[in-house]
Amino acid sequence: MSLDRKHLLKAMGPGILFASTCIGVSHLVQSTRAGADYGFQLIVFIILANLFKYPFFEFGSRYAGATKKSILEGYQQEGKWVLWVYFLLSLASMFTVTAAVTFVTAGMLNNLMGWSFDPTILSGCILAFCTLLLAFGKYSLLDGLLKIIGSVLLISTLVAFFGVLGKGQIQPIESFVPKELMEREGIIFLIALMGWMPTAVDLSTWNSLWAVERMKQTGYQPKLKEILFDFNFGYIITAFLALCFLTLGAYVMYGSGVELSSNSAEFSDQVVRLYTSAIGDWAYLIIAIAAFSTMFSTTITVVDGFGRAMGETVRLMFFKNAGVKTLYTAMMVIVAGVSFIFILLLASNLKDLVDLATTLSFVIAPVFAYINYKVIMSDQIKDEYKPKPWLKNLALAGLIFLTVFAIIYIMVYFGIISV
Repeated sequence: MSLDRKHLLKAMGPGILFASTCIGVSHLVQSTRAGADYGFQLIVFIILANLFKYPFFEFGSRYAGATKKSILEGYQQEGKWVLWVYFLLSLASMFTVTAAVTFVTAGMLNNLMGWSFDPTILSGCILAFCTLLLAFGKYSLLDGLLKIIGSVLLISTLVAFFGVLGKGQIQPIESFVPKELMEREGIIFLIALMGWMPTAVDLSTWNSLWAVERMKQTGYQPKLKEILFDFNFGYIITAFLALCFLTLGAYVMYGSGVELSSNSAEFSDQVVRLYTSAIGDWAYLIIAIAAFSTMFSTTITVVDGFGRAMGETVRLMFFKNAGVKTLYTAMMVIVAGVSFIFILLLASNLKDLVDLATTLSFVIAPVFAYINYKVIMSDQIKDEYKPKPWLKNLALAGLIFLTVFAIIYIMVYFGIISV
């Protein structure tokens, strides 16, 4: 049965927000760095991470389409302990996640404007601006803003991608020594890369929250197939762009003898020059704007997503009669404030901050993946809305994949196995 265009347009939006969340640190930073440091060695792992995480993000949208509620309410119905697990693990990761994306955004802004402001102070200003913007503009402003930013980034990245393909890969310098993937540093980076590829699994709750908010905005309750079309559209774009960023890093920097900097401003300039080396120096300002816009869109969706998800979690757990908007705003302020403290403590090294956030996301991913699987296969969901056998089997394979790699990381990190 074909999709009705008019109704589909009313459902579209959450998928774009999801893509905007993903195409930030995981793509602009980690995928580019993967290509620059390891060439195309990690392409299989990027594909596998996108494949095996897919069911757990899809389940968030599926739950909203089937019940017209957020999956957090599904967590509650499975038992209050499930909400507690989500709440505590989110507390463990959300501040590092927000700190990492904001700090990169500050570097992009410094680079764009030619400033040399302290990136920690600039990060605080960005967090405050995002919080105020969301508190007063709410979902409609976020939805409209990110559709524009997403279009600019998509076009810029595709132009750069085909540009480097046309020029070909650079010749490695004579003294170039490739990095070993199976050494301790390589394995730790691999886990960090997959941690946010395409993004952290716990952010799957945002899909359902945004879908419910979109229903309120339009007054239309879309069918399940319309919600899933919107989600799949965003997911496919994020997966493809991850490969584009990997290619940019591999074609322009791998073997060049130049490493991506840990200084946020220098790193930002390096990333922008990846594009201009393919397109031309004339495009520097355009690409700098697109790169900053990309990271700003990620920051604002992260502040919104954590504020929305934690606000709803706190409401379900403690304050059932409290106003949703009040809790949403309060949680955004807390997320922004504590994340700024994390930036003050960890901002001396951009790579360390990003790796900490992404690795933590991967280690706790199996827990959130299992919770989503448990909810979507429960009696809360009518049989006609449950995943088809192929998706159910993919989810089970994904659980094994995420669990095995989380265990490998822990064993490598603590020296239980040596590499």
